[in-house]
Amino acid sequence: MTDVVVVESPAKAKTINKYLGDGFTVLASFGHVRDLPPKDGSVRPDENFAMDWESDERGNRQITAIAKALRGARHLYLATDPDREGEAISWHVRAVLEERNLLKGVDVQRVTFNEITKTAIRAAMAQPRDLDQPLIEAYMARRALDYLVGFTLSPVLWRKLPGSRSAGRVQSVSLRLICEREAEIEAFRSREYWTVAAQFTTPGGAPFTARLTHLAGRKLDQFDLHDEAGAMAAKAAVEAGRFAVRSVERRKVRRNPPPPFTTSTLQQEASRKLGMGAQATMRTAQQLYEGIDLGGETVGLITYMRTDGVQMAGEAIAAIRTHIGESFGAPYVPDKARIYSTKAKNAQEAHEAIRPTEITRTPASVARHLTDDQRRLYELVWKRSVASQMQSAELDQVIVEIADDAGAAGLRATGSMIAFDGFLKLYSEGRDDAGQKDEQDDDSRMLPPMRERDPLKTGDVAAEQHFTQPPPRYSEASLVKKMEEIGIGRPSTYASILSVLRDRNYVRLDARRFVPEDRGRLVTAFLTSFFERYVDTQFTAGLEEQLDDISGGRADWRDVMSAFWQDFSRAVDQTKDLKISDVINALDADLAPHFFPARPDGGDPRVCTACGTGRLGLKLGRYGAFIGCSNYPTCQFTRRLVVDPKEEGEADTLKDGMRVLGQSPAGEDVTVRRGPWGLYVQQGEPDPEDKKAKPRRATIPRGIEGDKITLDQALGLLSLPRLVGTHPDTGEQIEAGLGRFGPYVKMGAVYGSLDKDDDILTVGLNRAVDVLARKLASVRTIAPHPKDGEPVIVRKGRFGPYIQHGQMVANVPRGEAMEDVTLEQAVALLAEKGKPLKPKGKAAAKKTPTRRTKAAAADADAPKKAAAPRKAAPKKAATTKTKAAAKAATKTTTKTGTTTRTRRAAASEAG
Repeated sequence: MTDVVVVESPAKAKTINKYLGDGFTVLASFGHVRDLPPKDGSVRPDENFAMDWESDERGNRQITAIAKALRGARHLYLATDPDREGEAISWHVRAVLEERNLLKGVDVQRVTFNEITKTAIRAAMAQPRDLDQPLIEAYMARRALDYLVGFTLSPVLWRKLPGSRSAGRVQSVSLRLICEREAEIEAFRSREYWTVAAQFTTPGGAPFTARLTHLAGRKLDQFDLHDEAGAMAAKAAVEAGRFAVRSVERRKVRRNPPPPFTTSTLQQEASRKLGMGAQATMRTAQQLYEGIDLGGETVGLITYMRTDGVQMAGEAIAAIRTHIGESFGAPYVPDKARIYSTKAKNAQEAHEAIRPTEITRTPASVARHLTDDQRRLYELVWKRSVASQMQSAELDQVIVEIADDAGAAGLRATGSMIAFDGFLKLYSEGRDDAGQKDEQDDDSRMLPPMRERDPLKTGDVAAEQHFTQPPPRYSEASLVKKMEEIGIGRPSTYASILSVLRDRNYVRLDARRFVPEDRGRLVTAFLTSFFERYVDTQFTAGLEEQLDDISGGRADWRDVMSAFWQDFSRAVDQTKDLKISDVINALDADLAPHFFPARPDGGDPRVCTACGTGRLGLKLGRYGAFIGCSNYPTCQFTRRLVVDPKEEGEADTLKDGMRVLGQSPAGEDVTVRRGPWGLYVQQGEPDPEDKKAKPRRATIPRGIEGDKITLDQALGLLSLPRLVGTHPDTGEQIEAGLGRFGPYVKMGAVYGSLDKDDDILTVGLNRAVDVLARKLASVRTIAPHPKDGEPVIVRKGRFGPYIQHGQMVANVPRGEAMEDVTLEQAVALLAEKGKPLKPKGKAAAKKTPTRRTKAAAADADAPKKAAAPRKAAPKKAATTKTKAAAKAATKTTTKTGTTTRTRRAAASEAG
């Protein structure tokens, strides 16, 4: 009998199963098998923070599969990810199995590994351990904190600030950072300043440029030349002078390589250099970690990608140093290995930095097996890891001071050249302000040879006007960096926090920078006015430190929760008597510079532009905030604040409802148009002589903005479905396309929905296989029917599993798992209780409506038609059946901490 290993994803399960062999059954939990129900009361502070956990249908299905595999097994190895979240997933799996009495005689142990390679997996299996209780308690505390803040603060927002979506413990602090930066930009007043630069020529005839630094014997500050008159006077002084070299300073500068990647720095660098968002970066890194098929062998290419540690294993460092010597030569290998330590606040350093599992797998050698995103990200990780152990770069810097004979004007020229490139030969860091700009460009400026007292010939002198610039908006890279610096969030949360802010329409991305929407600014203003402490960065960072103390066994999680809840609940209670007028006045005062910016003519920015006498101010309505006039109802001027991004700007970008992008290869116009259900692209025009022939059309999916879509993107959408590749196990072709419910991947008759962040035009084979694996878990082909040979299938439906054979369906009896249905049972149920699927097309609408089976109603392939009004008798029967279903619901008992509760299972069959 085989032992059972539980991991998180099917891709990882498949890879590990190959390494462990036939003596093990490796199954996926698909993440958490249970969670806190999204309803009030799931965390009960009055009962010592007891928590109710509930498994959804997917979690129950995975537990059933694990339980089935455990029959006769002696060992259960919980091998989820090696972090706090992974420890919690293992704890949940064990807890559910214990509650169902499925672990009798089974030895449960925990194993962790930082990379998915044969050596690492076997080493981990040889050193199992118990579950880490402090890590589990730290997870419970974090989960309870996030739940209590969200489910306590969000209702306050809904009542006092209509139009708001939600509040979160870390989410709201991140939003505050974005909004405060925007306020800084709005309050910024640009200042003018000038610089003067001159062209000089050495005695040898070599030209170079120097900048004015001293005038009239005094060093110039940035704003000393603040207008054109002063700049022209300085320019004239330089033009009139006779200059010579006063001093030449040369020095050697060493530049050390950056450490290998953590989660934060990987997200930052992928954003700067590759233009990848945090979610896309983590999704691609997950694929590289879980395993890539390299010509028949599935191998994890990088180590675990959620980490804040920068250290690497000794054998990895040795392998990298050997590779550097062989590939670049001995001068590029430092005398001693570089040992890094993180400077990030509250760093855990629980495991290694992100590095290649095998340094000899160069990006070029594996590129043909990877998608474009996988290739680019792997190359980034590989180069950064190798560079981190390379020799420092050496630069020769030269500073030349220049003065005139009278000492009235002084100029400076600086330059540098790379004496030894060191790690720069392979890698240089990206910059927040320059995107793809390479540091090596700045290090290659050279000055011609010069000596003290060399006379110089003055050439052109230029005075240039400048204006100070406001602080830049946060990019994904700089916001993640800021969050890490102040110690809020954790590596596993950065991507989801940024995603939530965009999903709630609190912020938008413009030129890869976060711009707060008015809705986001209103929420931030409300929270800072009435819950300032709980959106304070220092307070949030302090909570993170307390969570770290819990995970290290230095604090009790219930004590931490009790101290937090006592103050937080008191703050919430104080808002019960808060009047809407108080909220309006606070927000109006806080956001006045934003909503009512100063007018160029100096007039009152609050004067109503409609009536000319009323005062504009912030108002709250049923659907949110707006600007209104004080003379209402005489003056009914209003201005919306919160605008749906889909509505914003579309009216101006589509002239006459259409915009031409270009021409297709066939010479037809490709246009963006607006239809009843949104924007779409169209190729060509209808044929007036053939009314049946229609031009090719495609919906513009979420994630592609209608006013920014390119011709290539439009042609890609019009060419869907596209071939993604061939499934590595079944050999069937996988296609990607757009359907009624969004983007999908398809293999045969099996469809899998893609996430909103997946790009339908570039989604790769590994991602498609993972999506289909989840879908296939809800569809099981039993065997061909003995009569006609057509397959008999068990499907997951809305009201439970059902059997399908051709156009006939039958419900699976209550309590029977879809995995346990045999061919004989299926044939008997179809013969006894089988009913036809609802006919498709117009013919179905003409027939007298008949009552469908629940299985047929749930079939994803059956068309959804508007149901005819029910008569009184059927409605009564349905009500009776609903009550019966509710009465038949099972009771389950869940234990958490010191409490036990009994809950009635949801009667989902009642609809």
